Amino acid sequence: MTNHLPITPAWTCGGCGADWPCHTRHRELRAEYDRAPVSLALYLAAQLVHATQDLTHVPAGHLHHRFLGWTR
Repeated sequence: MTNHLPITPAWTCGGCGADWPCHTRHRELRAEYDRAPVSLALYLAAQLVHATQDLTHVPAGHLHHRFLGWTR
């Protein structure tokens, strides 16, 4: 089990303190959803919705890139 889970409401990584999802979590999620990229995008989109409620001060474009932009 990973230590790289989000700590809300700041949405930082519980494993390394970086913005979540951190680079380690990126690798873990890519491996976990290796054959299911649409499922990965749906999972991250749901996390993005939750994060927007907490991170109202962060521009929407930044959050989109942070949560979904790296999946392509």
